[in-house]
Amino acid sequence: MPSTVITDTTSGSGEYWQWRDQSIHYVHAGTPQAQRPALLLVHGFGASTDHWRKNISGLQADFEVWAIDLLGFGRSAKPQWEYNGDLWRDQLGDFMAQVIQRPTVLAGNSLGGYGALAAAVHCPTLVAGLILLNSAGSFTDPTPPPEPSLSQKIRGQLQRSLVRQPWVSRLIFHWTRRRSTIRRVLKQVYLDHGAITDQLVEDIYRPSCSPGAAEVFASVFKSAAGEKVDVLLGQLQCPLFLLWGEGDPWVDCRSRSAKFHQYYPNLTESFLQAGHCPHDEVPDLVNDSIRSWILSL
Repeated sequence: MPSTVITDTTSGSGEYWQWRDQSIHYVHAGTPQAQRPALLLVHGFGASTDHWRKNISGLQADFEVWAIDLLGFGRSAKPQWEYNGDLWRDQLGDFMAQVIQRPTVLAGNSLGGYGALAAAVHCPTLVAGLILLNSAGSFTDPTPPPEPSLSQKIRGQLQRSLVRQPWVSRLIFHWTRRRSTIRRVLKQVYLDHGAITDQLVEDIYRPSCSPGAAEVFASVFKSAAGEKVDVLLGQLQCPLFLLWGEGDPWVDCRSRSAKFHQYYPNLTESFLQAGHCPHDEVPDLVNDSIRSWILSL
């Protein structure tokens, strides 16, 4: 496959791969290194390959680095499909098999972490290692919640019905995608507000203007939950490295770490002073951690 060595993806530098008749945007940097796997970076919800620019530039001298826009995000196509973890699992697996074509370390943040975990389980022969950065996905609840009352059931059904209304989801989408809202959310999930630049806000805002973006947003929140993380960990066969931005307000990293250890005790992990997106907030620390761990495999 042709490749483009880059240090900045803001202009849209990259290539496209046709998958299920849809255009998938990706970035390819560096060259294959003997005895070293490739590295595939997978963004979180609402982000894109742009969110990895600091990691691509910091790691491309040591590894062949790939970053991909999941279907429905970034510069990839946004068809009116049902979006869920199985879809992105299959996309990542096919990308490794058809485009990268050699052993790969998957690194995913948030939603991308869950997709990367599912892909690592689904395609074990393609994956040399897995790096999860504040990964999404739920564990099986050992104590199921009590049966709701009749009034609670009715209220829940009404709420779900309301959220499924197209005009409601579109209203929420247009409020969420405003630059001011994006900046406000970033200030909640980044410890270092100096890392929240106008360019970062624009990188998140820009894809939301693409045709189909509102429908993707609605589909993600309507889709059924995927396989539980503990079930996937029970099938995982590759080395696992957890990178935690422990200042994440959305994730209780310490308790979540304990659950990962319970179901996959033979893992490596590191806690960093950062929020939900440590790869962008403290990229040098994350790059050094990724580099050291891959070289130790």
